Amino acid sequence: MNGQRGKLGMTPGHLRDHHAGMSLFPDQPPPPSPPAKPKLTPEERRVRQADRLATIRLRMAIGRELDDRGITTPADIGAALGMPAAEATSLLTRHQWREGDVARLQAAAERLGVQVPGL
Repeated sequence: MNGQRGKLGMTPGHLRDHHAGMSLFPDQPPPPSPPAKPKLTPEERRVRQADRLATIRLRMAIGRELDDRGITTPADIGAALGMPAAEATSLLTRHQWREGDVARLQAAAERLGVQVPGL
């Protein structure tokens, strides 16, 4: 309709907004909201932030070492780090924090002989 009114004189946005509050099952209670995420304590936040910084430093150092050695394919990266290619690629490129990443990255750095200052 490109911003024009339809036969009833209503825009598509009006129709969509009109139905937004309707439920297919009005006699049933709304679904329960997901449980609230537990808040991290200040100490847990500090530890998580330190882990994030460590993963960044380790990933940078490992990536630099792999580049210096000319190791660029996922299969070769996996072989160099001693893990399946998909797992190695995921470990080096993921943006979401996961428990145990620092230890796995430290093991990979040690396997390559990489020294990371401050760790």
